[in-house]
Amino acid sequence: MKLTAPFVLLVAAVGLAEASSSHLGRDLSDHAHHARVNHRQLGEHLNRRDQSKRCKQRPTSQAPAPTTSKAAAAPTKNAAAAKPTTSAQAAPAKAASAPSGVNQLTTVAPGSCGASGATLDLTAQTGPNGAEWFFNCGIDGAGWNPPHMTVDDVVAKDLKAAVAQSNSPFANCAAYIDLFEQYGSQFGVPPIFIASIAMQESSCNPDKTGGAGEQGLMQITKDKCGAAPGGNCKEPWYNIMTGAQFFSGLISSNGGNILLAIGEYNGWSKGLTIAKATAAANTGCCPCQNNLDYLTQFLNGWVQGVDPTSGLRIGQYFNLDACK
Repeated sequence: MKLTAPFVLLVAAVGLAEASSSHLGRDLSDHAHHARVNHRQLGEHLNRRDQSKRCKQRPTSQAPAPTTSKAAAAPTKNAAAAKPTTSAQAAPAKAASAPSGVNQLTTVAPGSCGASGATLDLTAQTGPNGAEWFFNCGIDGAGWNPPHMTVDDVVAKDLKAAVAQSNSPFANCAAYIDLFEQYGSQFGVPPIFIASIAMQESSCNPDKTGGAGEQGLMQITKDKCGAAPGGNCKEPWYNIMTGAQFFSGLISSNGGNILLAIGEYNGWSKGLTIAKATAAANTGCCPCQNNLDYLTQFLNGWVQGVDPTSGLRIGQYFNLDACK
């Protein structure tokens, strides 16, 4: 069959169009594929970049480390803090056995005779301020040489509280409490110390005259009576004032040592021995002896609100019994 030229040209044109369409399709497909690949790569890149800018999460194994370190230190601090708690827990037992509501012990430093031997349970020879052998250190040997104990080391009751308690040993002193308070404050001495001297010396009897002529409540010696009103050395206000001033002076002259001051008020001195203290026992002035139990009766008796001469007798020598 013979084809005309126009028909041939038409067929050729159709074939060319199909070929072009096929090639274009492949190109478009390839372009789309590359676009998808590039989009995925771009997404991965952006994702990595986004992650790199985030705060890094701390590894869970490291997070507890500071807590563990702090927690480890805490028991040490708590252990130190627990010490007062332990002491406080023991306090009720101490208070239960303490005389007249006293619930502490002296903190005085050891002396040449050792530690104080203080006990909350009051016995004949021990109590909250120490043992008698501690106060009387050396008296049964080379001579009295007491440790250094200050007013602040002494455990004592408040005078008004001691007077207010039932069966108070200071009942005889009730009329003079204001004077003890006044002159104790004036001369820097706890009022119960002044009242204790009055009880120890005269049982708070303003009319008492001692074996060697000592006068009144505080049993002051006659050489201190020069300024007494009307020459009456037993006048309570004068007697208490003079005794308090004298005792305060003894504390000062002994460098604050309350043991030396208490002893010297009763005529003791450093180097005193039992033989010297009791030398007057066989003379016409038996009461002129030094009371060897004076310090322990004062510190573990009177200032605790306890009468050391009745019930439980406080002391071990009782050398003045020979004078009865």
